[in-house]
Amino acid sequence: MALGNRSRSSSNKRSSSSSYTSTVMVMGFIALCVVGVWMMNYSSAGVSTQTTTARTNTVTSTASSDENNTQAAENNNNNNEKPKAFEDNPGDLPDDAIKNDDGPNKSDAAAINEGKTSREKQEQAAAEEQKEDQKQQELNQAQLSEETTIPENQQAEQTATQEKIITADDQPDEKNHQQKNNNGGQSGGNDQIDVESKPQEQPAETNSDNSKQNNNAQAFQDKKLGNADQTQMQQQQQQQQQQQQQPQKHQHQQQQQEEQSQGVERNENSQESQNNIQGSSNQQQQQQQQQENQHQQHSQEQEHHDQQKPQQYTDETNHVTTLPTIPDQNQQKKNQEEQQQQQQEESYPQRKKGNAAADQNNKGTESNSGETLLNGGDSSGIPKESKESKKSWRTQADQSENEKERRKDEKEGQDSIYGYTWQLCNVTTGPDYIPCLDNEKAIKKLRSTKHFQHRERHCPQEGPTCLVPHPEGYKTSIQWPKSRDKIWYHNVPHTLLAEVKGHQNWVKVSGEFLTFPGGGTQFIHGALLYIDFLQNAVPNLAWGKHTRVILDVGCGVASFGGYLFDRDVLTMSFAPKDEHEAQVQFALERGIPAISAVMGTQRLPFPSRVFDAVHCARCRVPWHLEGGMLLLELNRVLRPGGYFIWSATPVYGKLDEDKKIWKEMTALTKSMCWDLVTIKNNKVNLVAAAIYRKPTSNQCYEQRKQKQPPMCKTDDDPNAAWYVPLQACMHRVPVDKSERGTQWPENWPNRLETPPYWLNSSRMGIYGKPAPQDFARDYEHWKRVINNSYMKSLGINWSGVRNVMDMRAVYGGFAAALKDLKVWVMNVVNVDSADTLPIIYERGLFGIYHDWCESFSTYPRTYDLLHADHLFSSLKKRCRLPPVMAEIDRIVRPGGKLIVRDESSAIGEVENLLKSLHWEVHLTFSKNQEGMLSAQKGNWRPTTLADTS
Repeated sequence: MALGNRSRSSSNKRSSSSSYTSTVMVMGFIALCVVGVWMMNYSSAGVSTQTTTARTNTVTSTASSDENNTQAAENNNNNNEKPKAFEDNPGDLPDDAIKNDDGPNKSDAAAINEGKTSREKQEQAAAEEQKEDQKQQELNQAQLSEETTIPENQQAEQTATQEKIITADDQPDEKNHQQKNNNGGQSGGNDQIDVESKPQEQPAETNSDNSKQNNNAQAFQDKKLGNADQTQMQQQQQQQQQQQQQPQKHQHQQQQQEEQSQGVERNENSQESQNNIQGSSNQQQQQQQQQENQHQQHSQEQEHHDQQKPQQYTDETNHVTTLPTIPDQNQQKKNQEEQQQQQQEESYPQRKKGNAAADQNNKGTESNSGETLLNGGDSSGIPKESKESKKSWRTQADQSENEKERRKDEKEGQDSIYGYTWQLCNVTTGPDYIPCLDNEKAIKKLRSTKHFQHRERHCPQEGPTCLVPHPEGYKTSIQWPKSRDKIWYHNVPHTLLAEVKGHQNWVKVSGEFLTFPGGGTQFIHGALLYIDFLQNAVPNLAWGKHTRVILDVGCGVASFGGYLFDRDVLTMSFAPKDEHEAQVQFALERGIPAISAVMGTQRLPFPSRVFDAVHCARCRVPWHLEGGMLLLELNRVLRPGGYFIWSATPVYGKLDEDKKIWKEMTALTKSMCWDLVTIKNNKVNLVAAAIYRKPTSNQCYEQRKQKQPPMCKTDDDPNAAWYVPLQACMHRVPVDKSERGTQWPENWPNRLETPPYWLNSSRMGIYGKPAPQDFARDYEHWKRVINNSYMKSLGINWSGVRNVMDMRAVYGGFAAALKDLKVWVMNVVNVDSADTLPIIYERGLFGIYHDWCESFSTYPRTYDLLHADHLFSSLKKRCRLPPVMAEIDRIVRPGGKLIVRDESSAIGEVENLLKSLHWEVHLTFSKNQEGMLSAQKGNWRPTTLADTS
């Protein structure tokens, strides 16, 4: 009634222009009737009238005003709809923004069709009356001065309502409001609320709730509007106050103002037939109101224009999402991309081409996702290496005083890694290329090859940046344990060993497979029989308990180590890349650990006193020559009390040469204080084995009449092993109970989880805690990460993983956490990192020293999974990353995986290089400058050859 009385009063005041106005009213009324009749017919078909559409800000017709009144009532119902759950946590929503009262809904298709029809009718009515609007506006301006001012308390209440509409989601967060004011810029589009989910839409509130915000809202509005705008706004507020007695009309008006503040005029067709009963006075008043709203809209639009864009995805407490007004497919796709961008800036994990299991695990809050992926859910965070701990630990670079200087300081301003172009390696070894063992230029410059120098490492100054081709017909490797018995011929297409060693059951050709009967030169009838023979010869060997980690010299195809897995023994097998074609490659393709190495002029890349036993079965190493230099190297790596198992023809042969060698070996081993435990004949294989034991004290050394071989100088570090020349001397056995080597480790598997007895609490660990606590913390950390993240979130089929490498191991916690899987892990301790490799061996695991600025001593396509924890951020300070990534591509099998954990900047560089290599990047994640990446190698190879130079 208040609205009607006010309208009649206004009509009397406009009596002087009644003739002109009547014409306008008649035209408007006709247009409304047409639209109303259409709506009544359309509504009777059972179609809901909820829809929104994007329009320009210039439509000012009377029909638009009436339809926007209808909008609010419909939206009032929709405000109570149950909000659709966010896939990610946007922050704390207001309590009243998550009410779950049921409300009307409709299909997207119906909403789109209805919106289009309504828009056509609307534009038609607008076109007829737009010509009259300009003159009418002049009349309205004159009438404004005649309007009375509403009471002050009503003005404040209405201003608060309008303030809440303007600020929408931003009002509850004062901090977010301040951020928006501090960041300027033009927005490409205005914030809008999705009509289906409405997660941020502000519902209608009671008058008591509105009154609590009146003063602040009025102050905010006064700052944004001038004095002239205040008069117009008061006129609008008076009309809104009168409409409060008609709830549906008031809610329509609130929705109209909200849409105008967002820069979008919404067309609403619901309940439009009710507008037909309004009189001509209401029609004139609504035309006047439309003009006022236009002016106010311009001010509000400019205000939002300056506020919205810069802060749209930076506030963690207000989840501002730009959504389309019409939920069609294109707009929904754009909306999803915007949400993904927001998640990335809030450090949510981003799936690149993820799998369903990993995608499901990424849902939830940011903190839970981050802790699960990076720390396995541990809130204490990623263990950080302590700078102070570097004073307590030596590195191979420090220990190996004779190490060759190979690296040069990296120049600033490296070439960009983006768009890197790759070519195939143009080398004679083709698919079997090992850069540090096939450096033909360096080998040609050698003065002598007498001590197998040509089989040693000769790395180029910088690793190659070419890619190794795949063999023709390459197939996915056969899974363990079947791979121990057969592999695909085309994966390692070499038959020479089958021709010369087939009668010894090394390897045979069987159709498209290469088969391995499990034999060897000294165990033709199978490795298991031979292993049991050795156990019976020396019961104290106690395979898999007392003896856990052994070294197999001259391993052949590594059947001995392959079958020792059945006895819970881990074997480091090695052999040179020589005329025994691809013997180590056969071993790795079978899923048996092995490296390409030779006993030549340099120490093996292992610490001292770490192997429980060393085995040589016809390994063709001249132990007795050069003062026993090579046997003395075995003495260095053998644990005090460990066994040397020598099964070769000099032990049982009748030839003069065999007798001569045996005599010299007997004298040498006695002078080394090795105890000949037994010589046993194997009647099945018609061989024999001599088994020696290294002393556990220095008493024998001190009682020797002849001091040959001599004892090493006190300043000779037995742990220095990186490019250190061999010396014909022996290191003293440690005697201090707190020193490594004075006690045998606990039996397996207890030794895996027990900190070594010599890891003193007074020594600071790598992560800053006392060393035993550091050891335990590292193990617990990796158990959580592997169980909660790697097993569940990376989409890796672990049944297809066998050969694993930890490219930057510390305590071996990553490998220890994988103990229940049918995998083995090559732990690599970098030469510039703390020398923790002895700890890894002490717990019953194995590993090797290496510098990743050089190529690794393995064949191409030999590992299923590589794990790099904070490797690249450190490595790129010494060498360029493209050669390192080319090396990773070389040693990983097609279909193999790479997991990287590092600083975010390093993750970005690695990701770009992997993409240039056509790897499939499944997942990248970043939080607090720490990141993670998971990728898979494909079958892509370049088509052009690199230069031979």
